[in-house]
Amino acid sequence: MKNTVSTLLEQKQSGDKITMLTAYDSTTAAIMDECGVNAILVGDSLGMVMLGYENTLPVTMKDMIHHTAAVSRGARSAFIVADMPFMSYQTDVRDAVINAGRLVKEGGANAVKLEGGSEVCEQIRSIVNASIPVVAHLGLTPQSVNAFGGFRVQGRSLDKARKLVNDALEIQEAGACAVVLEGIPSKIAEIITQKLAIPTIGIGAGCGCDGQVLVYQDMLGLTTGHTPKFVKCFADAGALIRKGILAYISETKSGAFPSVEHTYSVKEDVISQLMKECG
Repeated sequence: MKNTVSTLLEQKQSGDKITMLTAYDSTTAAIMDECGVNAILVGDSLGMVMLGYENTLPVTMKDMIHHTAAVSRGARSAFIVADMPFMSYQTDVRDAVINAGRLVKEGGANAVKLEGGSEVCEQIRSIVNASIPVVAHLGLTPQSVNAFGGFRVQGRSLDKARKLVNDALEIQEAGACAVVLEGIPSKIAEIITQKLAIPTIGIGAGCGCDGQVLVYQDMLGLTTGHTPKFVKCFADAGALIRKGILAYISETKSGAFPSVEHTYSVKEDVISQLMKECG
């Protein structure tokens, strides 16, 4: 069964937690789809985990369409959400609608995600009016890294917590079908989840949200360097990959690979004739 805006809403209403992971290629998306993940986020996090950028800001529409199309070809049941990259929607409403449309038409996304609260409600409203579902994103919004002065937990003061709640209500009123809550205290996320009729998807926002999302490289131990507090490694795939690469290097250098079972044969008379011809 295809996961949709309606099925995700039904999950919130029934208390069935929504599962979401990031993916950026067809193979990974197909595996996630086979496992039954409800939603796949083609995040602009690809700038960091796939393209090697320091943050998400350099990611382009071309990047997002390319990776979203790959994911949409691999997943059949998951609800596919594509991030709108930095400056693809902040400039004006017209740009927002055109770029959202490209992610759906060219990328195959089922919905788009954009960051911000009250300041992007006009964009949300216009995109929704174009029949494109919108997932909002509040809290630690990575595209605002320079304004925040780094990747910092949001909503710890009363004023900022109040703004998060108000922004959540405003983006819901604007027509968002769900909201990602990132890097905020769990109690604040619980309050927002209880007040909203639309699903909340948490990342670093505690278990009180209607669902969770993680970057798949983080949850499979495929990243190096700093790991955020909210990340849990569910399988150390990085260690397994390293083991396989080291074994490949060793067997290739020793001549153990490829062995007979990995090579193709040819009739001896063909070889004999070829050797005569080659002198």
